[in-house]
Amino acid sequence: MATPFLYNDFPQFLKRHFPYKVQKISLNAGFTCPNRDGSVGYGGCTYCNNQTFNPEYCKTEKSVTQQLEEGKQFFAHKYPEMKYLAYFQAYTNTYGELELLKRRYEEALEVADVVGLVIGTRPDCMPDTLLNYLEALNKHTFLMVEYGIESTDDATLRRINRGHTYRTTVDAVERTVARGIITGGHIILGLPGESREGLMSQAVTLSQLPLTTLKLHQLQLIRGTRMALEFEQHPEEFHLFTLSEYIDLVVDYIEHLHPDFVLERFVSQSPKELLIAPDWGVKNHEFNHQLQKRMKELGAYQGKKYVL
Repeated sequence: MATPFLYNDFPQFLKRHFPYKVQKISLNAGFTCPNRDGSVGYGGCTYCNNQTFNPEYCKTEKSVTQQLEEGKQFFAHKYPEMKYLAYFQAYTNTYGELELLKRRYEEALEVADVVGLVIGTRPDCMPDTLLNYLEALNKHTFLMVEYGIESTDDATLRRINRGHTYRTTVDAVERTVARGIITGGHIILGLPGESREGLMSQAVTLSQLPLTTLKLHQLQLIRGTRMALEFEQHPEEFHLFTLSEYIDLVVDYIEHLHPDFVLERFVSQSPKELLIAPDWGVKNHEFNHQLQKRMKELGAYQGKKYVL
C-alpha cells in the first residue's frame, strides 16, 4: 500500500509552473497600510514590525529595480541560472493610486530574469479597478496575490487592530479567484484568545476558501510593538508554544486542512535583536524536517481529518 503524501509543498508547486529554479526576492515599494495612516485606524496591527521581514537589500530609499538587482546578487552565487519572482511584501502592496501601483509592478517585471510577481496585501485593499488590471496582467506573466488573513475570528481581528472582518477576507479571495488569479493566504497561529480547539475550527473554515496556497507561522513577540507591551502587562493572556508543542499543533492543523492547499511555510524567523519570544533557534528547513518526522511517527498527512 502506498504511503500517502504528507503535505503539498511550495517547491513542487513552483515546479509545476516553471521549468527552472525560482526564488522570491522581497521588496519594500514604499507603501503604507490603511490602519496606519488613519483610513481605517492608527498604529497598525498590534503584532507588526515590518523590520522583521525586510532583508538588508530591501530598503525604501532604494528603487524597486535596485532592490531586485541586489537581491539577485545575494542569491546568484548559489544558483547562477536562477529566475526570480518579485515579492511585494512589506506593508500593503495594493494600497495606492492605480497608476503608481502599475508603475511599481511593471518596473519589477522589466528587470532581467524576473518571471513573475507575488503581491502581499490586505483583503480590504483590493478594489475592482485594480483587479481589472491584475486580471489583464495575469494573462502575460505569473501572478499570485497573497492576503493577510491572520485569523478567521472577528473578535481576534478586533483585538489585534486588524481593521477588517473575516467576511472581508472571504469577499476579496472570492473576487480574486474569480479573475483567474492564483490566490494565497497567511495565518498566524497562537494569537491571544485563540484556543487549540478554535484553531482546528479555523482550519476547517479556511478550507472553504478557494485558496491555492497557505502560509502559517507562529505568533512572535517583537520589540517595539503594542503586543509586546500587552505581553509585558498581561503575560497570562498569551500562550507561547514550545517547539514540540508547535510542531504537534501544526500537524493537527494540517490534518484538518483541505488536501489541495499548497503549504508554503510553517514558521517565521525574525532578527534576534527584535525577537522577544519564542526563540527556538531553528531555521525553516530544520523545522520542516522535524515536522515531517513527527507526521510520519503519527501517520499524519494533509487532509486526514478534512471533512467536506
